[in-house]
Amino acid sequence: MTELTDLYQELILEHNKKPRNFHRLEPHTHQAEGFNPLCGDRLVVELSVQDETVNDIGFVGAGCAICMASASMMTEAVKGQSVAAAMQLFDAMHGYLAGQGTVLPPGKLAALAGVREYPMRVKCATLPWHTLQNALQGQDGTAKTE
Repeated sequence: MTELTDLYQELILEHNKKPRNFHRLEPHTHQAEGFNPLCGDRLVVELSVQDETVNDIGFVGAGCAICMASASMMTEAVKGQSVAAAMQLFDAMHGYLAGQGTVLPPGKLAALAGVREYPMRVKCATLPWHTLQNALQGQDGTAKTE
């Protein structure tokens, strides 16, 4: 393995062991639940949005290391961003991981690039992002990746 691959794996493991923004958010203005019936990943994303800005975000749930790390990195990436910027990040992440995009957002999110090589794990990495999308679009139902 390359040093970069090792670094990315360490980053994913670190975010799994100590997920950032892993808490209920009260009060919140937006919420959605995500569930992957294929592997059992389940999480809830809650956001506080004011003046079209994600002021705060939290998530709770249980899932594999990829899902939990992706959720943790996602919360760090969107906190403080506009809703439009958060949706652009969703589009970029989903497009790249699903094999439709060629550019992964810079920074820590690049650690998820290797997931693209494992189609069954793509669903784990994108579940938090689909849940974020549902929450921001006011769909408080359950996001599913099947």
